[in-house]
Amino acid sequence: MSPNPAREHPYERVANELRAEILRGDLAPGAKLPSENDLKERFKVSRDTARKGIAQLRMEGLITSHQGKGAFVRERPRVSLRQTGSIYRARRATGEANYNAEAKAQGQVPKQVIREVVETGAPEKVADRFGIEAGAPVVVRRLLFLVDGQPMQLCDSYYERSLAEGTPLAEPKLIKGGANGFIENPDGPIGRRIVQFIEDLDIRMPYPHEIEQLDIPAGVPVAKVMRTAYDSAGNALEVLDSIVPCDRHTFRYVIDVP
Repeated sequence: MSPNPAREHPYERVANELRAEILRGDLAPGAKLPSENDLKERFKVSRDTARKGIAQLRMEGLITSHQGKGAFVRERPRVSLRQTGSIYRARRATGEANYNAEAKAQGQVPKQVIREVVETGAPEKVADRFGIEAGAPVVVRRLLFLVDGQPMQLCDSYYERSLAEGTPLAEPKLIKGGANGFIENPDGPIGRRIVQFIEDLDIRMPYPHEIEQLDIPAGVPVAKVMRTAYDSAGNALEVLDSIVPCDRHTFRYVIDVP
């Protein structure tokens, strides 16, 4: 529904028209917005009103401002997270970690950075998925995912200690082919095939440390994605707890209904 001009505050009119130009693509990612003085003349408002209109767009995560340089339309790399079994198997066949293979298939340059790999007590929600007591020992691999040099998600991967101990899952280094590839490798020490993922999504506003680590603009929510990988016996092999800024990803699920 279009805003009612009669009810618009002057700064809202500035924000509404600029937002429409951004969403239409008239102002492309990376484009510089008109100066406050130019907006003042265009909309016949005060400079303070023009500034408030720009601030509104910044709060919505549509633009960024740089001291002394002006305001620019945000350039936002997006990764489409497509969830189907066939896509998962196709990505596994590349020999790369699934997220990396998906990003590369979309013409982007992925990178993973290890934040830490430690043994810790299982948080309650993680323990529930493994069917163990809260606080029981688990190994967690905490990674930062980047695409085209920009932070895209924080990912904490949990494994029962009995599965991970003495394997690369417990070592603070990247695993060639990703953790799932290592788990499924028929010649490896685990050799268990993943047959099902179950994902639980919770949309919320980010916490301060997430804003800092992922460079999240004001007003942008995150998706907390809890994904559990199961083998054919119904045993949980991995619990992935990811924080995903909602302005950088799209989710697509294919549900086969018999």
